[in-house]
Amino acid sequence: MAKARRTTHRSRAGKKLYAVRDKDGKFKDIQTYERAHRADLARKSKAEVEAAEKKKAARKKTTKKAVKKTTKKKVVKKAAKKR
Repeated sequence: MAKARRTTHRSRAGKKLYAVRDKDGKFKDIQTYERAHRADLARKSKAEVEAAEKKKAARKKTTKKAVKKTTKKKVVKKAAKKR
């Protein structure tokens, strides 16, 4: 799905605005640049989400291996020498 194109305008107060248009060319949404930019930074891309999932899965595998290693070890008591 293509990202909606945003055109920039200025408000009467001089703040930068983003305007999103629909297929007919009418304004669909108007936001201040500041709010739109903050929302863009908060949103993660598909690549970032996939990388985070891979990292999480790898971390899970290593913890499972560590748990298996610690559970396999058994304490063997040595018999005391008799004199």
